[in-house]
Amino acid sequence: MNTQSLISHPCIVCGQTTTMWCSRCQNAWYCTPAHLQGDWPRHRKECIPVVSTQQSNMIATPPPIQQQLITVTAILFAPEEDRSRLITVQCRPQGTQSQGLCPLPLVQDYFTEAVPNTIILTQGLNGEPLRFPLHIWYCPRALQRGSPVNRAIQRITSGAAAKAWCGTVIVLKFSGSRRQGYSDAGVNDLPALSAYFLAYK
Repeated sequence: MNTQSLISHPCIVCGQTTTMWCSRCQNAWYCTPAHLQGDWPRHRKECIPVVSTQQSNMIATPPPIQQQLITVTAILFAPEEDRSRLITVQCRPQGTQSQGLCPLPLVQDYFTEAVPNTIILTQGLNGEPLRFPLHIWYCPRALQRGSPVNRAIQRITSGAAAKAWCGTVIVLKFSGSRRQGYSDAGVNDLPALSAYFLAYK
């Protein structure tokens, strides 16, 4: 047992004497786990791990701060609006960057009826491959149930679509053909979407 563990030290946060320390570096003293948690943004910069030994007076080090949300521009086709509009969508990273997992768009608030489905559009006008595929989020229940026609989609297809789309549609744009991330969607993506909605049956 480390003899230092028997000696009281002042808590870094409040100064109260304690025999508990950070389990990672064993060099910072805290009287409660809450004090370590609160001081972690500062302490983590100086916290150098040591070889772990099981001791009862250690306080577990907080987990690393979660990756920050990524914000991208998406296209919203709201059923009650006459035109599509650009919105910002937050995406939560999944796994590590080296795993190559695409961030998860947080779009559930736009789909109150059911969990949305997705379609990945890889071809644009005249079947040309899209360099940046489009990720279309929609509610299948709205399509099946015959909800009100999406006026924004009806407008970009000039009402000539073989089948009318119903419900909310959100379109994100992948940052490349490997589909590991998103870039900002914009008005330049509307022709490919119009061609898709015209051809959908």
